[in-house]
Amino acid sequence: MEAVWEPVAVSEEPRVSAGRPTMRDVASAAGVSIKTVSRVVNGETTVSPVLAGKVQDAIDRLRYRPDIGASTLRRSDRRTETIALLLEDVGNPFSAALHRAVEDEARARGVQVLTASLDEDPHRERELIRTFTMRRVDGLIIAPVSTDQGTLHSELQTDVPMVFVDRPGHGVPADSVLATNVTGASEAVRHLVAHGHRAIAYLGDYTRIPTARLRHEGYLAALGEAGIPADPRLIVHDLHTDTAAESMVMSLLRRPQPPTALFTSQNLVTIGAVRALRRLQLHREIALIGFDDFPMADLLEPAVTVVAQDPAMMGRIAAQALFRRIDGDTGAPEEFWIPTTFVRRGSGELPPSPPSPRATTAL
Repeated sequence: MEAVWEPVAVSEEPRVSAGRPTMRDVASAAGVSIKTVSRVVNGETTVSPVLAGKVQDAIDRLRYRPDIGASTLRRSDRRTETIALLLEDVGNPFSAALHRAVEDEARARGVQVLTASLDEDPHRERELIRTFTMRRVDGLIIAPVSTDQGTLHSELQTDVPMVFVDRPGHGVPADSVLATNVTGASEAVRHLVAHGHRAIAYLGDYTRIPTARLRHEGYLAALGEAGIPADPRLIVHDLHTDTAAESMVMSLLRRPQPPTALFTSQNLVTIGAVRALRRLQLHREIALIGFDDFPMADLLEPAVTVVAQDPAMMGRIAAQALFRRIDGDTGAPEEFWIPTTFVRRGSGELPPSPPSPRATTAL
């Protein structure tokens, strides 16, 4: 039996140039002009809904993606609708909350946020600033790690606005968004003094970090107000991780005359202190106040008393300040101070007690 050929319906696919689909390909597929495609891609409202629907359908079928670099060159303001956010460690809960607030402010303006961690590395700071300025970001928000940002002039473009957040910058005129570090630390130590403590240990971050120095300053100021001499044996700097803090607290509490209270000046240091106290079963005997809140601090027993910063507010204010500069504000640099909040939860309200024999037992 002879086979009978029957026509098969074949959908017509638009002819596409080799490689990445272009605006010309979209125009051909939609049966409109390139100018009409450009208007739709740029969000202009002058195109009729019918034509806009045809263009969008062609874009979806061809999987066309605009060339942002080329469109930037065509824009009169040369903006890329991107900003860069450089933080010490985006994995830290404080940084994560700040990042989210910046992202929310940017998203409301149709701006994308490029984020990176500096890891307390001045060389990385320089490299990332160079990378993002080469990408022509519209502005930078940075928690600086180098001691003088004036040395970064070769990497910075004079027309790229910058805002410092969490830490003050030096050498570059820019807005700053800062927490009241001295006030917050002083309030914490005064609270411990009011509960009868005199042997109060200070556990701080790297001394090269401005916020660490300011919190130490607040600690010393509160001791001075109370007439308590600062004991160098109870002051420990350069604890940047929870592991380092845990080891140091274990060592402090095994001494013949251990402190009766701890003031930890950074959230990872606080977490390390909590672990040490629980390992030594002293979490109900040694008072603890941490600077910076952290997840589940309120669920521990006792819950951890903290000096809470407001990273979300800091992020919002920093983003708003940056967008004002991007929009043309050329006024003198401003400082925005975000107050800390003292949160009583139980660990900071423990009274002094005689050291437990367990404190001197090696684990």
